[in-house]
Amino acid sequence: MRLTRMTDYAMRLLMHVGSHPGRLCTIAEIAGAHDISEAHLMKVTNHLARAGWLETVRGKGGGMRLAGAPQTIVLGEVVRSVEPDFRLVECFDPDSACRFDGRCGLNAILDAALHDFLARLDGHTLADILPAGASGAGVPMRRAS
Repeated sequence: MRLTRMTDYAMRLLMHVGSHPGRLCTIAEIAGAHDISEAHLMKVTNHLARAGWLETVRGKGGGMRLAGAPQTIVLGEVVRSVEPDFRLVECFDPDSACRFDGRCGLNAILDAALHDFLARLDGHTLADILPAGASGAGVPMRRAS
């Protein structure tokens, strides 16, 4: 299994912002620090803000901050909100053309592995992955509907 680049960038963005709790972070700053294009980060920032993980401030002196404390941002929830789907193999697709459809055990094994993977992520928060020394204190998490 491989997570998308968007998920990779989302995690890096959240870690960067979580490492600077006392101020607003900008897309340009994060792009420069992590060698990611600003265009990609704009898309990621927009997605994370709509999902309720980030709070954005527009205008001069604007930027972004976490919408809640790092201890409340569950990694599995972030990954689920960013990844487009978890169809690991064709047989996970309802329109699968697999000739073994319904007669093999592979999809059940892969489904259990995916469940275990997401459960492992659910056991960790952004606070667990912040670089050493990052306090990440914030306000209680507010999730968008």
